[in-house]
Amino acid sequence: MRQHGSPPANAGGLIALIRTYNPRADESLIRRAHDYARRMHEGQFRHSGDPYFSHPVAVAAILAGMRLDDATIVTALLHDTIEDTRSTYPEIEREFGGEIAGLVDGVTKLTNIQLASTETRQSENFRKLFMAMSKDMRVILVKLADRLHNMRTIRAMIPEKQSKKARETMDIYAPLAGRMGMQWMREELEDLAFRVLKPDARSSILRRFVTLQREAGDVIEKITSDILAELEAGGVEGADVHGRAKKPYSIWRKMEEKKIPFSRLSDIYGFRVITGNEPDCYRALGAIHRRWRAVPGRFKDYVSQPKTNGYRSIHTTVSGRDGKRVEVQIRSREMHEVAETGVAAHWSYRDGVRVNNPFTVDPAMWITQLTERFEAGDDHDEFLEHVKLEMYADQVFCFTPKGDVVKLPRGATPLDFAYSIHTSIGDRCVGAKIDGIRVPLWTRVKNGQSVEIITAEGQSPQAAWIDVAVTGRAKAAIRRSLREADRGRHIKLGRELARVAFEHHGKKATEKALKTAAKSHGLDGADELLARLGSAELSARDVVARLYPELGGGPEAEVEGTLAVVGLSSGQSFQRAQCCQPVPGQRIVGIASRGAGVIVHSIDCAALEELEDDTSRWIDLHWSPGRHAAVNNVTLDLAISNEWGVLGRICSLIGEQKTNISDMHFVDRKPDFYRLLLDIEVRDAEHLHAVMTVIEADSDVASISRYRDLDRRP
Repeated sequence: MRQHGSPPANAGGLIALIRTYNPRADESLIRRAHDYARRMHEGQFRHSGDPYFSHPVAVAAILAGMRLDDATIVTALLHDTIEDTRSTYPEIEREFGGEIAGLVDGVTKLTNIQLASTETRQSENFRKLFMAMSKDMRVILVKLADRLHNMRTIRAMIPEKQSKKARETMDIYAPLAGRMGMQWMREELEDLAFRVLKPDARSSILRRFVTLQREAGDVIEKITSDILAELEAGGVEGADVHGRAKKPYSIWRKMEEKKIPFSRLSDIYGFRVITGNEPDCYRALGAIHRRWRAVPGRFKDYVSQPKTNGYRSIHTTVSGRDGKRVEVQIRSREMHEVAETGVAAHWSYRDGVRVNNPFTVDPAMWITQLTERFEAGDDHDEFLEHVKLEMYADQVFCFTPKGDVVKLPRGATPLDFAYSIHTSIGDRCVGAKIDGIRVPLWTRVKNGQSVEIITAEGQSPQAAWIDVAVTGRAKAAIRRSLREADRGRHIKLGRELARVAFEHHGKKATEKALKTAAKSHGLDGADELLARLGSAELSARDVVARLYPELGGGPEAEVEGTLAVVGLSSGQSFQRAQCCQPVPGQRIVGIASRGAGVIVHSIDCAALEELEDDTSRWIDLHWSPGRHAAVNNVTLDLAISNEWGVLGRICSLIGEQKTNISDMHFVDRKPDFYRLLLDIEVRDAEHLHAVMTVIEADSDVASISRYRDLDRRP
């Protein structure tokens, strides 16, 4: 089913290959496409020096090896014409029809998608990839065959480009081929990329294989004979058995995952049993297990629980000849056809007619299942997270208490299980049982386990769940619920912040005033304004200043001029250091700074340690006596209980001390506490001490201190 060896040298050779599975192929159409593409690429050469046209012919041959339809083969021949030659879409449409023109255009657009880019761009490009796939999946089949031939001939490229293409192949195209069910292509792409990225490791593994074969003889032939004998004894007739050593990359990956040397690997050989029908699959399994001991935990039945791409096979690992572990896959011939071509089996031909395989998956339904949950998302990182998980993760099959099957990606938790059943069950989840035993929500579920979700009214998703959930569906539902809950809390907190800020200036935060303030900020209503205040996206002081400009209250730099500092020369300007934020009543020192005047630090500021050897810049300062009318911004570091109303109560306590909150930033959110940075405006050290004392007295305040940050110094 795969194309091996050199590609056909001419149209006749390609047509001969196609006619082996489709004698009714449109020979005239294929010849016309072959001749047209050859003319368009005339004079173009590859990095190897070969005529460029050898590439599209090779891509067409790979797809012919997968027994695909005429339109896909013709698209392969033409796939670079719009991109790299004078050919145009209207011309291809005129010469070859709308279907083929659309496919060629789709491949051209895929070529321009840079999947290995920055996270945000990558997520958008993955959207484009899925959009192209959803229109006609044959475009991605051509693109995968294109990448396979490029990887087979990658040695002609410069080393830097080889590494880039190999990494992109390993990260994107190989997993995509696997997800589509074309495991043979995935393995070859991985191994070709591995040869570029880890040449020494690959060579070492190949040398070990040569040594093993020399020491043990042809193990594969011996084990094949053993399996055939057991099948015959078990009444399984007409089955084929194929054995092979696993690919070097597969072995290297297992060595890396298990942190073991090659000598300790046991299952480096794989065997495939192809039976005539489905019942014989289970007879073959019984015969093999009667002869050899099965390895616990290494059995998977994808016949009764097929993968979404149509893959069906029984996997088992047994202790075979001389105690060596042997992996065996058992499937019928119809299952094998789908296993070789995956979703592409929908377009496969046999003896001139489209294959009517009962296990073939409808590509449109497959791509819809893959993408339906991503289309509504607007978060770039979230979309990319979902796509990579759905594209590349293997699956486990669990059961509900009623016996229904739930498919989840490997590494999923009971929380993912809950959300896969229904969002409301996930939201109300308080615990889980696996096979009747209570387990933590972060437990990883395994194949065949029965999972029971325990729910409770009044429960809601916790922020920590984001780190527990694995599936995109669960994470999206948790984030959505947290956003809704946060919005309610932010509005309530924002209303309190607005009340304090308005009253500080003798004003009332009426609904009319809030609506006017919202309009001045371009926001949709008072609730939106309050939500922005509560989430610290807006400063209450700025809202008041925008609404009542006659009251002043702009940035701190504008009011600091009213502070009086003794010890400056006539005309010298000064500003408070933001690393220590000194206030009247504290001992201070000035540091002369070129272009910034004098920077006033508190005497215990850690930044001064760096200036101990340069005392010429030090200026002895102290605050002028008397009451200071100016307000000074100070940042407090608080840890408070994550309970309803605590933050609002803290804000009220601050307001009662005739203090304004100018900014707020959440540093850490845990299920039991919040840590936040709170910017408040105080007159002097005495005023600050009063505020901190009142806050610290609250039983829900775990800690409070002044926030010091050397990175904030001028």
